[in-house]
Amino acid sequence: MAFEQKIKELLDKRGEARIGGGQKGIDKQHEQGKLTARERIALLLDEGSFEEFDMFVTHRCTNFDMQKKSYLGDGVVTGYGTINGRMVYVFAQDFTVLGGSLSETMALKICKVMDQAMKVGAPVIGLNDSGGARIQEGINALAGYAEIFERNILASGVVPQISAIFGPCAGGSVYSPALTDFIFMSKQNSYMFLTGPKVVKTVTGEDVTVDKLGGAMVHATKSGVAHFVGETEESTIQTIRELVGFIPSNNFEEAPMVATNDPIDRLEDHLNSIIPENPNEAYDVKDIIHAIVDDGQFLEVHENWAKNLVVGFAHMGGMSVGVVANQPKAMAGVLDCNSSRKGARFVRFCDAFNIPLVTLVDVPGFLPGTGQEYNGVINHGAKFLYAYGEATVPKVTVTLRKSYGGAHIVMSCKQLRSDINYAWPTAQIAVMGASGAIEVLQGRALKEITDPEEKAKFIAEKEKEYNDLFANPYNAAKYGYIDDVIEPRNTRFRVIRALQALQTKKDSLPMKKHCNLPL
Repeated sequence: MAFEQKIKELLDKRGEARIGGGQKGIDKQHEQGKLTARERIALLLDEGSFEEFDMFVTHRCTNFDMQKKSYLGDGVVTGYGTINGRMVYVFAQDFTVLGGSLSETMALKICKVMDQAMKVGAPVIGLNDSGGARIQEGINALAGYAEIFERNILASGVVPQISAIFGPCAGGSVYSPALTDFIFMSKQNSYMFLTGPKVVKTVTGEDVTVDKLGGAMVHATKSGVAHFVGETEESTIQTIRELVGFIPSNNFEEAPMVATNDPIDRLEDHLNSIIPENPNEAYDVKDIIHAIVDDGQFLEVHENWAKNLVVGFAHMGGMSVGVVANQPKAMAGVLDCNSSRKGARFVRFCDAFNIPLVTLVDVPGFLPGTGQEYNGVINHGAKFLYAYGEATVPKVTVTLRKSYGGAHIVMSCKQLRSDINYAWPTAQIAVMGASGAIEVLQGRALKEITDPEEKAKFIAEKEKEYNDLFANPYNAAKYGYIDDVIEPRNTRFRVIRALQALQTKKDSLPMKKHCNLPL
């Protein structure tokens, strides 16, 4: 009988823990269009795979009568499970318990799963929904944050770290997501900021709403903090599951191969005519990406920010690849501060986790102007260049059209240790375009010609001479900077064969404590 009583006590405690702050709090979550912590985990992980840790942990605080507000689990659900059969560790903050505020013991629970993930080499996924530090715990709550941040730092580049924001994420709590590899936000009830609207009003006099200060679309379009935005929590969680399918579990593994019936020698005839006759006419580089990857499936990262550069994940011949491509459809595909940051961050993630890089180049240069120079475009461009030069994963580059000046170098040129560099017959690889080059090269001669018709004729002749030399890939191929000029419709086949050949690639870096990236 005593034994049965103990079993009943266990089951009762489990039931108590599972309702967090109580049914009233759960109902309020649902009224606000939000899921609970456990509902989110159930959607994220394979059915029946979740193994929970620390269900019976409670806080230790007695300040302000906090001993009267004690809940099993203390506001966070932690443990491990699988996504499509692959192990991940997860923590989900429970807003029904004291607003999901972070206590010393909540931090210890989160740190435990992060430590375990590092030991076994599995990704960590954090589902954030918290009002911030638990004020009643003072310095202990701040110390808890710092413990989490240190683990984010140590885990960086060792295991993938993914954060999802499904409610408030304010003050110091924003730094853990910011230290992770990818941030997901939901358009519903999701926001991040260091200081809230009331503080902003007090300090600066600026009136701003929560959404305009730190809503999902603000961070997806303006700051670049959010990598993915979902219409709902459910769709956001589904995208997390999709992302996990492209990446390895840790830095010692390769990304999983995915079976496909898409033949590697599939021809895409329309690529032979996709580049416009007019070199200044735009086209959508995503049409090329979808044409050459397996089954046309491409998971774009930072879709709504710095649209002049496209980055994301795909499979080619079953292999995971990171795709980086200039986008002529946005700002003519120029590089600027934001696109350089976007590209550098993505390239470094792929390199850290053994994901080959496929780069599609059509770049007229860097965006000129005081706005860019004052914002440090030199440093931001150097980050992108550094990322490619440091990367030791297989790198395959295809120049589609323009590849001018410093931007040519940045976009995974041969001298940055790109392994195989292809070009389409439409490629133009030069220091600058014909019109700018003629102004520099023939400036003195142009000043001496006063007749407008004669000057126009002279310019046309010199531009043709320049274009005959540089508006094709063969000059670069002559020096071995381009390994082959390929027919556009064969691009998929040639890139996959190159990636297959590079699977056993070994490259090294000089011994050092760490690099000094131009931050």
